[in-house]
Amino acid sequence: MELLFVTLGGAIIGIAAHFLFPLRKLRGVALVPAIGAGVAAVVWVALTWLGWPWDGGWIWVVSLAASAIASAASAWLIGPGRQKADDARFEHLSRHGLGKA
Repeated sequence: MELLFVTLGGAIIGIAAHFLFPLRKLRGVALVPAIGAGVAAVVWVALTWLGWPWDGGWIWVVSLAASAIASAASAWLIGPGRQKADDARFEHLSRHGLGKA
């Protein structure tokens, strides 16, 4: 049950990161929340395998902090990367035409 809650927390952190960082129109609305949820779940499971107690506070802090870092990093990097790729593709198509892409 705790895994469900920490995954939901990671998704909520991902939603917040999606709306806090610029260029949100260039990434899907579900991408950053999915990254946040996935990171929170994987970190939680890894820490339980290492013997951290499920009812301990630090497992929550570490899992959600890792989710926040991953969500923020992905939101920060995906938007500008996509903008650069779109600009390069537009430049290529404007020089060579649509038929020769």
